[in-house]
Amino acid sequence: MSALELHARVRHRDAQFELSLDDGDVVAVLGPNGAGKSTLLSLIAGLLRPDDGRIALGETVVTDTPAGLFVRPHARGVAMLAQQALLFPHMSVAANVAYAPRCQGQSRSQAHAAAQRWLQAVDAEHLADRRPAQLSGGQAQRVAIARALAAQPRVLLLDEPIAALDVTAAPAIRRLLRTVLRAERRTAVIVTHDLLDVLALANKVVVIERGRITESGPVRDILASPRSDFAARIAGVNLISGVVREPGMITTSWGAAVSGLGDTDVDAAAVALFSPTAVSVHLDSPHGSPRNSLPVRIAEMEVHGSTVRIRGGEQPDGSPGLAADITAAAAADLDLTPGRDAYFVVKAQEVRLLPALAPPFTGVSPVPRDPPGRR
Repeated sequence: MSALELHARVRHRDAQFELSLDDGDVVAVLGPNGAGKSTLLSLIAGLLRPDDGRIALGETVVTDTPAGLFVRPHARGVAMLAQQALLFPHMSVAANVAYAPRCQGQSRSQAHAAAQRWLQAVDAEHLADRRPAQLSGGQAQRVAIARALAAQPRVLLLDEPIAALDVTAAPAIRRLLRTVLRAERRTAVIVTHDLLDVLALANKVVVIERGRITESGPVRDILASPRSDFAARIAGVNLISGVVREPGMITTSWGAAVSGLGDTDVDAAAVALFSPTAVSVHLDSPHGSPRNSLPVRIAEMEVHGSTVRIRGGEQPDGSPGLAADITAAAAADLDLTPGRDAYFVVKAQEVRLLPALAPPFTGVSPVPRDPPGRR
C-alpha cells in the first residue's frame, strides 16, 4: 500500500507533479529556489488546492478535484516541521507537545503521557516545564520534532528543518531525525539544499525544476548518475561506497580502504564524501602519510578559469570516476594527460563518512531496516 500518491496541477504556478511513495519512504526534495518545492509540500499539507488532481494518503483520498473532495489541513494527518520551530510562546514545552493529542480528542492525562514519551524520544524531557523563549535553537527544534511526531502523522513534511541551526546544533538534530525516522518507519518528505541531509536522512531523491519533477529515484542512483543540471551541481562531490570494517574507515568491494571522520556503525554500509578541491594529484603514491591515496587513470581534463578538473575513469564498482580540482600550473608541472595513471590523495580529515540508507554500488547487502514501530 502506497503511503502517498499525488497527481496534481497548479496552473498559476505552472506546476505539475506526479509522486508516489511507499510506506516508510523518506524522500529528499531538491531544486533551485522558485522551482516548486514549497508548492509540492503545500499540496500534500492541504495548504494549496490544485486546479486538477488527486492526492491519497494510504487508503484515504484527501484531494480529488473531479469529485469535489478537499480535506482541510487539520484533518489530513500531516505534520509539517519548518526552519523555525514556531512553538506556541505562551505554552510550556510539555503543553506544546501535548497540543496535537488534545486536539485529536485525547484526555489531558493521555496527552500528557504522549508528550512525555516524545520528549523523552528526542532527549528533551528535562525541558518540559520551560517556555520556548528559554530554549536554544537546537532545543527548540527538538521540541518541534516531538510536537510534530506527537500528532502521529501519516506523512511528516520537513521544510529545511536544519537550515536555521548553527553548526554545533545541526549535526545533533540531523542524527536525531535519522534515528526517529528509521525507528518509527515514518513516511517523510524533506525539502533541503544540504547534501548531508540527503545522505543522512533520505532513501529517495526527487529533483524539481521549473515546476516539474525532472528526476526521482534512490539516493545513490541520483547522486552517482545525475541527469539534470541541478542534480549535477548537487552531486559535484566525490562519493565512494563501502562497508565500515573498523571505526573511521570504509572498505570498498574491490578492497580499497578510505579513512575519514564520521559517526558510522561497524559492518554497516557507508559512503565516503569529499570535495574535488580537497584532492591533490601525484604521479607516485605518497608513503608514510596519514592520507588516502587512490589510484586512477585520467579520463578527462576540463579547464574552468584557473582551475583544471581532473576526472578519473569509472571506479571498479561502475560508479562515476573521482574528480580533483587543481591549478593549471600544477597540471602543467605534472604533465597530466588523459590515459595517464596517477594518484588522487586526500587527507582523512577532509573525508566525511556517512551511513548509507540506500544500497551502495558495491553489492554489499543493505543494512536491515529496523522493525516497524508504533504508527
